[in-house]
Amino acid sequence: MNNRLYGNLIFELSHPGTCGYSLPANRFGNYNLPEEMRRATDAELPECDEMTVVRHYTNHSANNFGVNNGFYPLGSCTMKYNPVINEEVAAMPQFQNLHPLQPNSTCQGALEVYYNLQKSLCELTGLAEFTLNPCAGAHGELTGLMVIRSYHQSRGDHKRVKVIVPDSAHGTNPASAAVCGLEIVEVKSTANGLVDVESLKPLLGDDIAAMMMTNPNTLGLFESEIPEIAKLVHECGGLMYYDGANLNPMLGVSRPGDMGFDVMHINLHKTFSTPHGGGGPGSGPVGVRADLVDFLPKPKVEKLADGTFALVNDLQSGEYDVTRNHIGAYLGNFAVILRAYTYILTLGAENIKMVGPLATLNANYIKEMLKDVYELPIESVCKHEFVFDGLKDKSTEVSTMDVAKRLLDYGYHAPTIYFPLLFHQSLMIEPTENESKQTIDGFIGVMRKIAEEAATTPEVVKTAPHNAPITRVDDVRAAMHPVITYRMLANDTQE
Repeated sequence: MNNRLYGNLIFELSHPGTCGYSLPANRFGNYNLPEEMRRATDAELPECDEMTVVRHYTNHSANNFGVNNGFYPLGSCTMKYNPVINEEVAAMPQFQNLHPLQPNSTCQGALEVYYNLQKSLCELTGLAEFTLNPCAGAHGELTGLMVIRSYHQSRGDHKRVKVIVPDSAHGTNPASAAVCGLEIVEVKSTANGLVDVESLKPLLGDDIAAMMMTNPNTLGLFESEIPEIAKLVHECGGLMYYDGANLNPMLGVSRPGDMGFDVMHINLHKTFSTPHGGGGPGSGPVGVRADLVDFLPKPKVEKLADGTFALVNDLQSGEYDVTRNHIGAYLGNFAVILRAYTYILTLGAENIKMVGPLATLNANYIKEMLKDVYELPIESVCKHEFVFDGLKDKSTEVSTMDVAKRLLDYGYHAPTIYFPLLFHQSLMIEPTENESKQTIDGFIGVMRKIAEEAATTPEVVKTAPHNAPITRVDDVRAAMHPVITYRMLANDTQE
């Protein structure tokens, strides 16, 4: 291990009596904590000089993998291109120092950003109105389902408590429906990876609140039967919900509102360039058709007759309050909203139309260049992503996990693995529209090299990574029994 790059734990660099700081003289006097709030023993903190601390954390920061230092083949899901101008706008003090309760007259610029982004999303999706309140994709799902539930309840249709979810859906779909107090009904996919319309028909009835669909679906395939599915669901009185997590390849090509969807959320932090690797922050705006606008959570930004903007909360107490009581305060993650709006303005109407076609082109290029050595279970034109079922040569006994680990040795982050659950060795590859042919060719070359290694020297792949700070970990043990503390014994050895 190269200690200069990877280093020891900060505790291992500690030497008793070393000090890396000096505090000014105490000007506030001494105040004793109550006995019950005091520690029995001193906290075991590392004792290091300043330069040791700086070098330690600087070296560790070099281990972070991001879109700025390498190709990320699950890009539009987690690590999409994030232009620096987005960060510059979000860091402007005029935006950073706002308070959500200050008068409308003092924050017209921020309110205009909200309003313009809402209208931009309406134009891009074909829906009538958006709320920017939800703070993540799953939060948006829950909000959309609550809108649907409120709509049915407002008409006295309380028996609609079931949501149809395809077996290829994101895991958050059934989870959000359950949190919303709705029952989940699964519909199967056909052998070609699309929703089985014939299996759907017997599930429809007067107890169906909605059907949730991701399009393109989790296999990266466009659901070509959407017009027929929407007709069937609407005929039984249900609504169509569009999971917008995979909206990326649809930009400039088609709009959910035009397909027959009534409600949708957008993972703003995916499609519009605000990466959420590491769990946040996110944004999950929810859009609806015209007759559902009143069910959206408040407050909302409106443009007044005199051209100014106002934060309006005109929700009256009554049966529609259900959404207001469960949505994040004010208007979501403003800094994410700023970044997304900046991205849309930077591309402009003429260039945002290229996002979907280019994302689709990149994904199909990788798929076609690798399908002779990786198993492609569904031979079809994909959209922004596709799924291999491991290596084509199963005799090597090299797993998808092995391939993912070996990619690290070549400087590439691994793609999503073992999801979707439709295949045993799923390997989902998802480039974004901004990657060059040269970058993608480099990735293709490494993937082919790993397939060759699996056939000739499989142990090299099975024992990878060889050049990373750690090699193989027990994932189950790490998740169930994580070691999150470090305790030193008297002789400075780890306990």
